[in-house]
Amino acid sequence: MVKYQEANLDRVFAALADPTRRALLARLEAEESLSVSELAQPFPVSLPAVMKHLDVLSDAGLISRAKTGRTVACRLNAGPMEEAMNWLNRYERFWNGSLDRLANFLEKE
Repeated sequence: MVKYQEANLDRVFAALADPTRRALLARLEAEESLSVSELAQPFPVSLPAVMKHLDVLSDAGLISRAKTGRTVACRLNAGPMEEAMNWLNRYERFWNGSLDRLANFLEKE
């Protein structure tokens, strides 16, 4: 069970590591559903390249795709991001401690 969850988390972080994929997710966050061609429009890469990015996002569970006729629509699935945030939140105390020390240092200066 743990290995399965770790593999999912690895896929989510790998998918989020690419700026094009993050931009695709941001577009889907702004719109409920977009076709692949609508998603690809503002990017300076080919449609097949965008489709490969969508494959990575889909494998990570971050998007779902539904085909209606010849149109494939994509939707955001934020559930896996919540799992990633839960993992990151375990380390928040380290960030907060460092920021608190920095604030104390700056206040003394």
